Amino acid sequence: MSNDTLSATAPAPQPAKPVKEKKPASLWSDAWYDLRRNPVFIIGGIMLGLLVIISAFPGLFDTVGVEPSTCSLAQARKGISAEHWFGTDNLGCDVYSRVIHGAKVSIIVGIVSAVVTGLVGGALGLLAGFFGRWVDVLLSRVAEIFFAIPSILGALLILAVIGRDNAGIASVVLALSLLAWPMILRIMRASVITAKHQDYVMAARALGAGPGRIMMRHILPNAVAPVIVVSTINLGAFIAAEAALSFLGVGIQSPQISWGLMIADARNRFLEAPLPLLFPALFLSLTILSVVMLGDAVRDALDPKLR
Repeated sequence: MSNDTLSATAPAPQPAKPVKEKKPASLWSDAWYDLRRNPVFIIGGIMLGLLVIISAFPGLFDTVGVEPSTCSLAQARKGISAEHWFGTDNLGCDVYSRVIHGAKVSIIVGIVSAVVTGLVGGALGLLAGFFGRWVDVLLSRVAEIFFAIPSILGALLILAVIGRDNAGIASVVLALSLLAWPMILRIMRASVITAKHQDYVMAARALGAGPGRIMMRHILPNAVAPVIVVSTINLGAFIAAEAALSFLGVGIQSPQISWGLMIADARNRFLEAPLPLLFPALFLSLTILSVVMLGDAVRDALDPKLR
């Protein structure tokens, strides 16, 4: 066979495929990789996700067909039955229905308070840590004033001034957020001070980047991780604080439904009818447990010292 025939039948060489460059790993991609394989994060996320769905769509889970506001003294302190899965309370209200609808208040107060404190404290901490000097001194001194006020006592005072007639979700969120943002400020400030002396920030400043671009593009993504960890853990603390304030009579008021309010109403007849207290306390404990599990998993994933 001639060389011309071989060259005619041989397949033409295929151009080499370009090698796809692998993106460099980042803190966030590594953290998400670890979280997806962490059973604590998965279990906590499923538990909290289910509770969030219950709070958002209580009608999907309120299958007993009894309105939480429908009460009958003739049915007071009844045990578990087909009509009342968790029994009835001192006023004859269905405990299961009230527990399901009471999740809404606790979840909303916890999430909104965590978001508000994270945004306010994070923004002020970013400004204090980046600009320093009089900005840092002013914001730090204001934060120290709020630090001197005990959280629960301060919230009691604020809600007492607002009054029980005006107490509600917004009032509880205001009281909790007003006393919790200084901790986020301190954490964000320390993280920003560490980040602004890194080489990539020096390089951006040398290339002519302005303060706004340096803060938002270079410092904030690398300094916000501790704030996310603390805000996640604070979510459980806010849910517990709302229950405590409602239990003490200054938080959520009737006819709104809250787990803390249910516990307060059932405590006097606990020995006669323990179910109206045990079930809201159980759901409250499970909610806080799920948040603590999430917070621990997020902390392990985002804290470089623990990796």
